[in-house]
Amino acid sequence: MADDFTLSSPDFEPGAPLPTWARARGGGGEDRSPAVAWSGAPEGTRSFVLTLFDPDAPKSGGWWHWAVRDLPATVDSLPANAGDPDAGLLPAGAVTHPNEDGQRRYSGARPPRGHGPHRYVFTVSALDVDQLEVDPSATAATLNSALGDHLIGQAQLTGISET
Repeated sequence: MADDFTLSSPDFEPGAPLPTWARARGGGGEDRSPAVAWSGAPEGTRSFVLTLFDPDAPKSGGWWHWAVRDLPATVDSLPANAGDPDAGLLPAGAVTHPNEDGQRRYSGARPPRGHGPHRYVFTVSALDVDQLEVDPSATAATLNSALGDHLIGQAQLTGISET
């Protein structure tokens, strides 16, 4: 069984709305990822995977907004806008997988009009390997499924967004 640890953000409180700038450009935002920080990772952690998932999306299987693997065990935070590949804020060796839009970047919150609030679940998974052997073109869902036996801990933080 995987151990739990802590994930937080200076940009929003658990269960509270995401910052406006973390929404999609087409939804009044800037497609900027919020800063995240984690602590208390289990002993034996050799790398991390970060994902952002909307389980309330009206698409079967939800909507993956962001997925990054091979974050070194020495990393315990990512700054705001780390999801923009042009910003160069991810650590060396980190691999960003395509989101549901097919882009290798953070995609901001944008629930369909009239659909009500959506939860946006940030998850940091602690792994017992330095690198997860997954094709870089694999979807975020495939990456998440590949955690398997390498998963030794997880931390989650949920923000919300409405239309």
